[in-house]
Amino acid sequence: MPANFGDDEQRAHDPPAHEHRLDQESSIKRNPHPDFAKVEASRPDWSSEDAFHFTKTKQPGWKLGQGANDNGESLKKKHIEIDPYEEGRPATSNYKLLISGIIPRPIGFVSTRSADGTSTNLSPFSYTQVINHDPPLFTIGFAGGFANAKDTLRNLAATKECSINIISEHYLEAANATSINAPYGVSEWTLSGLTPEECRDVKCSRVKEAVFSVEGKLLSTQEFESRQTPGKKTGVLAIIEGVRFWVREDAINEERNIIDPAILRPMSRLGGIMYGRTTEVVEIPRLDFAEKEEEKETEGLVKSKAEAQ
Repeated sequence: MPANFGDDEQRAHDPPAHEHRLDQESSIKRNPHPDFAKVEASRPDWSSEDAFHFTKTKQPGWKLGQGANDNGESLKKKHIEIDPYEEGRPATSNYKLLISGIIPRPIGFVSTRSADGTSTNLSPFSYTQVINHDPPLFTIGFAGGFANAKDTLRNLAATKECSINIISEHYLEAANATSINAPYGVSEWTLSGLTPEECRDVKCSRVKEAVFSVEGKLLSTQEFESRQTPGKKTGVLAIIEGVRFWVREDAINEERNIIDPAILRPMSRLGGIMYGRTTEVVEIPRLDFAEKEEEKETEGLVKSKAEAQ
């Protein structure tokens, strides 16, 4: 796709594809509730008293070789085999399966700017992950190919720049609002009420409300083709290098290397329209083989991989 491939050109090139993005929610049917307002009204209020806290693990005295901590209950359950390419299975079924099974997922709240600086975009992506620390590298997955690129991908491909912001509890509703199917040209910043803040090394803005933000520069992209419909481009993977970090001063330690999760209060993505809070955690130290051997906990368990998988 040309670096200056604008939205008007996209419409002329593929008008149905451009308009199709506005109808994705109705085709996917992500929201299972005909009257969500009624369903939400029946639920308990948001608890602001849920402080970030630690608990023990389910089985603090677990020993090597003991396996799962459910007393074998999971071994009594059967599994169903699913072929993602079986005849008659729509790609949306794989989508729903994966976003409900690969959870919780971090959300990359991505800000971009067009090459000419006349347009910006702000949108959440749950196909986001950090994959390396030296250099700091992140991946973002985009649905659809370059010919049907969302504004974020089109801007990223043109400018090679973005900011990745982590969504916290205090602006969840505003972040979700940026996914609205607004007409082309309408700003997600004003619809959400969020505040753009200048970055240092990239021209696009970061989200001032975010506790943690990353300025990023695009390293590479890879476009993927459908297995079911050869020739149809169905996704793009972007690899982004983090070139500058921004952390709220009350969330970072003195050494500037740990962010306090009790301040960050990150939101994660689950299946459907569900989000997850992180308020309860456990800690488990990494085991040391020599130490366990000295405690004789490894007796009878040391076998070759060929013998015991």
